[in-house]
Amino acid sequence: MSLLSDLINLNLSDTTEKIIAEYIWIGGSGMDLRSKARTLNGVVSDPHKLPKWNYDGSSTGQAPGEDSEVMCDAYTPAGEPIPTNKRYNAAKIFSHPDVVAEVPWYGIEQEYTLLQKDLKWPIGWPVGGYPGPQGPYYCGAGADKAFGRDVVDSHYKACLYAGINISGINGEVMPGQWEFQVGPSVGISAGDELWVARYILERITEIAGVVVSFDPKPIQGDWNGAGAHTNYSTKSMRNDGGFEVIKKAIGKLQLKHKEHIAAYGEGNERRLTGRHETADINTFSWGVANRGASVRVGRDTEKAGKGYFEDRRPASNMDPYVVTSMIADTTILWKP
Repeated sequence: MSLLSDLINLNLSDTTEKIIAEYIWIGGSGMDLRSKARTLNGVVSDPHKLPKWNYDGSSTGQAPGEDSEVMCDAYTPAGEPIPTNKRYNAAKIFSHPDVVAEVPWYGIEQEYTLLQKDLKWPIGWPVGGYPGPQGPYYCGAGADKAFGRDVVDSHYKACLYAGINISGINGEVMPGQWEFQVGPSVGISAGDELWVARYILERITEIAGVVVSFDPKPIQGDWNGAGAHTNYSTKSMRNDGGFEVIKKAIGKLQLKHKEHIAAYGEGNERRLTGRHETADINTFSWGVANRGASVRVGRDTEKAGKGYFEDRRPASNMDPYVVTSMIADTTILWKP
């Protein structure tokens, strides 16, 4: 009998033209990822040519039991987007001619925490206790500083293999916490790529026997939280004179601060305290090279007079379709 690892890694192309297609969707909580697989007769080069398929929405918190069939990409059998299908409205914003003309770029910094499976306590931490204070762990190396690098590196390579536009990884300030970056991606592709990168991470942690947490403040006390800082740039911001466009865009974000905070992730009030490299959740601020502000502008952008800014408010469990489309809608389409 072959080893399980040998069977998982079988090269199907040696014996058949059939392929396995994995269908992925977002569950009823808005954060849980679901998937199931089916056999197709051959390679499909265009996702739009994949056959439509339904799932039991009553088991994912997305439909009542008496009418439980839901289509992947989350539509009802009648073709209406279900409430958790945030991509539908985002696609409408990103297809608006004014938004298309601005070619919005996004770079999302996804932070997450790796937890021990049975204890739900960060890996590398003593059971029921705490490691040494923050300081040596950010971008650290060594068995006493970097916990879970095998998972992180496996995820990095798997994303590159899958064609995800992953641009880097690093260890974070709290031990057991890591970050990967997706982008620069244009428009709705930023949300698509981040969700699939999250799914790949879920599958890899499943194999590794650890739990990935996207909670914005998994450990209370003097420990950094987890965010999803969203870097943003439009064509006008990247052109000469773009710094003035950036400042106007930040001014618009300030006017909609409460609305954005409400949509930037659950539990964010535990993270945005004004400590641990965050701004207070109730106060909007921005500054150059200020990691304690709501929005940070890099020194290179200030010096060049054009470039991008970083919205530091989104929580690690934010929906990228919601956040990216809100930023585009507010800065490009909204006329205060």
